Amino acid sequence: MRLYSNSELARLLDKRIFHSIGETADALGLECYVVGGFVRDIFLQRRSKDIDVVVVGSGMELAKAWKTSLGKNARLAVYPNFGTAQVTVYGKPDDEGNRKTVEVEFVGARKESYNRNSRKPIVENGTLEDDQNRRDFTINAMAICLNSARFGNLVDPFNGLKDLEEGIIATPLDPDITFSDDPLRMMRCVRFATQLNFQIEETTFDALSRNAERLKIISGERIADELNKIMLSPKPSRGFVELQRAGLLQLIMPELVALDCVETQNNRAHKNNFYHTLEVLDNIVVRIEERERNNPDLATDDHCLWLRWAALLHDIGKPKSKRWDNLQGWTFHNHNYIGAKMVPQMFRRMKLPMDAKMRYVQKLVDLHMRPIVIADEQVTDSAVRRLVNDAADDIDDLMMLCEADITSKNSARKARFLENFRMVREKIADLKEKDFKRLLQPVIDGNEIMQIFNLKPSREVGTLKQTLKDAVLDNKVENSREPLMQLLLKKAKSMGLEPANP
Repeated sequence: MRLYSNSELARLLDKRIFHSIGETADALGLECYVVGGFVRDIFLQRRSKDIDVVVVGSGMELAKAWKTSLGKNARLAVYPNFGTAQVTVYGKPDDEGNRKTVEVEFVGARKESYNRNSRKPIVENGTLEDDQNRRDFTINAMAICLNSARFGNLVDPFNGLKDLEEGIIATPLDPDITFSDDPLRMMRCVRFATQLNFQIEETTFDALSRNAERLKIISGERIADELNKIMLSPKPSRGFVELQRAGLLQLIMPELVALDCVETQNNRAHKNNFYHTLEVLDNIVVRIEERERNNPDLATDDHCLWLRWAALLHDIGKPKSKRWDNLQGWTFHNHNYIGAKMVPQMFRRMKLPMDAKMRYVQKLVDLHMRPIVIADEQVTDSAVRRLVNDAADDIDDLMMLCEADITSKNSARKARFLENFRMVREKIADLKEKDFKRLLQPVIDGNEIMQIFNLKPSREVGTLKQTLKDAVLDNKVENSREPLMQLLLKKAKSMGLEPANP
């Protein structure tokens, strides 16, 4: 990071938007400061979208006056229940007619007090000092004046600049009070430490552990939002290690904590699946970044988020499936199937989306052993056909997950798996060239089967469909109407079914 003098800060803020806000505040006789993340990110030399302005007085009054001065190039939204207002400023259109926007949030300086059973504060008007006292962390409590007389002056009462320089997350006041008043700050503490690769200051971390139970008053949606931000960090494993150390993870995802266990029997121990999972999570981040560098248009942030969730949950079924076998040692048979069953329960409880995103994660958890089994045995055409058919459009993500799952310290074993995965990918590419969707879907579908035998949707229909599908996938029957019809009639007869119109 770089340290700036007040004059350098003034030059950094030497944009019409900041001078304009300051001039409007001067005309109204109000003090105003840009605060929070925008100030922090100036020193970290990071781009920041959020501009928050604290006004000693009425934030809404300044917002309304500033919007009026901007005319048609701005839009005002007022939120009286929260005492805030937002002004959206529209830039000039580019050659394609698109206009950049800047959003500025205005709030009056305030002091807060809390009821123990709620994170909603009792708010009163306050001074700049009151407002900085209520901030979550020292690095977010810095303010820069926008008034003309002191434009660019930094107000840093808690040495946030020093904590930024040393890479420290600490609270401005007593951390027990900070976290007890608003327990969501505990999640934010871990999130900032993860995003910025900072250390949590010792007394602040100890307060996380002491106040962990307070997290129970926070809504699942708020916690999920912070988890997603941790998940999208450059090295998300750091966040989950800190959540576990502080006793927060047990309250959020006890299923993940259950992986942090090593049992030994007959002098044979299994690996710690918690730390293996976190290694897989970090591995998938690296592979996503590689894919985006090579093909920038392939993945969106949202899609990458759910691939990371699949990595985090891929072994979630292992504690329930763990068994000791005198010949094999520790086994985790069907942990993928058990884990897939757990995904909807966990998503529902944690207020994560119960839509296609959940089904995508569930699908990858269910299928993640398939490429590994293929790679560990023999890469046959039949096995790859089945894999491609079941994974469909998510086949590349599944292969990335499986490659990330190879965390063996045995270099020869790791190289063998990765080489076999390369062979699997080659066979997948060959199938794609042959238009696998057209070739692998039997030409006789379930609707036609029901018509032929006058059946309603039932187990019998499913059995007949699966018979045709297996035959095509295993390349036992040509995927054309006549040979499939012969197979269908033969199977139906063995089940005691006859065509409705022979």
